[in-house]
Amino acid sequence: MQLTLVVQNLGHGGLRTGAGDPEDRWPALAERIGAPAPDVVLLQEANGWGANGHRQLARAMRDLDLDALPLAPSGTGYGTAILYRRETMGTWTAWNTDYADQTLHGFGVAAFDVGLPAPLAFLSAHLDPFTPDRARAEAKLVATRAYRYGPYGIVAGDINYPPAHPDSPAPDYAAMRPYNRASRTRLPSEVGGELVPERRVTEMLAHSGYVDVAAHLHQTTGDPACLRRTGNDDRIDQTWVSEPLTPAIVGYEVLDTPAGASDHHGQAVRLDLDRVETTSLWTYR
Repeated sequence: MQLTLVVQNLGHGGLRTGAGDPEDRWPALAERIGAPAPDVVLLQEANGWGANGHRQLARAMRDLDLDALPLAPSGTGYGTAILYRRETMGTWTAWNTDYADQTLHGFGVAAFDVGLPAPLAFLSAHLDPFTPDRARAEAKLVATRAYRYGPYGIVAGDINYPPAHPDSPAPDYAAMRPYNRASRTRLPSEVGGELVPERRVTEMLAHSGYVDVAAHLHQTTGDPACLRRTGNDDRIDQTWVSEPLTPAIVGYEVLDTPAGASDHHGQAVRLDLDRVETTSLWTYR
């Protein structure tokens, strides 16, 4: 079974500017998200999507011809959303929001029976952008919760921190706002006064048994396009799959058209589930 996953930070729901003024960017976002014909869509910053009878969520379902999970709980309003194609994914078997209140923006875990020995779980992540130590704790939490239904977990979204691999391209420090530099780089006193990327947040995902899809494909194919920045200064939007899913990675691309749809580029990830490693099984406890 071939599966296409699209990941996109909407930017204030795709409905407003950062200053709060009305700005309907959804038509451009729908064009970007729908172009790869996704089977699953993981969204961040779904601001306002539950308002007025879930009007924007219904609009997205209609425009993309996808079904949706309930919106994940969020204490900030910058919550996440998951949509899926019933024809390929079937109906979801679990929707778990336990411990969502332990993160800044919240999350939920959606599980599907796609013919693997255990459910395939998806978690749309939006980690704390302000404090790396809190973001590290969130990374460990979402990594663990995506394993709630077994060894096949996917954590993807606005990770907000530099990629874990030490050979990743350096961020564009000149493009960084001071507040982003303060969170996305190590403290000068820790690293001899140099600007050093704060990779410990994403290292926690790797330490938890997940593989960075873009970095993996770059290592196996040498294609530099895999490492393109998704934000203004770094590749802060990332897709991580648990190790048994690694053989299934067959494609990755950055989604940047239409221009201006969001201040984040999207990602399209393609998996061949017939290649998934199915012998090392365990159950969550």
